[in-house]
Amino acid sequence: MVKHSVPGVILIAEDNIDDCVIACRAWEESGIKCDIRLVHNGREVLDFLYRRRKFRNLQITQNPDLIILDLNMPRMDGRQVLLELRADHRLCSIPVVVFSDSKMPKDMAESETIGALEYISKPESFSEYVEILKHLGQFILKNPGRLVYAGC
Repeated sequence: MVKHSVPGVILIAEDNIDDCVIACRAWEESGIKCDIRLVHNGREVLDFLYRRRKFRNLQITQNPDLIILDLNMPRMDGRQVLLELRADHRLCSIPVVVFSDSKMPKDMAESETIGALEYISKPESFSEYVEILKHLGQFILKNPGRLVYAGC
């Protein structure tokens, strides 16, 4: 797999359809021009990255510059996804930000221990959501290919 040849590909893994709509609207509102890809469970994250099943004909030639990962998803949760990513030398450097409803310190600490770059609790307001995504998007676009997880 090719790594980071073009900036601005962001994979969002979110099982809640309402949160997907909010995320897309927030990206649009932020003004950050990124190629946003949505998947709805942990298994789809890996299928996307390995170009399997419904993603086998995907025309993207690079890994995402960032994965925004919900922690509690069906089929495979965010913890399992992180563990698999960090165990694969082809994927382990992709930065992952956990974006979750959980505000439990245990979830935050565990996510960072197993390889999340950051843990962000989902905000209460749409404007906060926009600001968080704007910050993430600007950082990715200003640092294409330089934001990597160094623990692999």
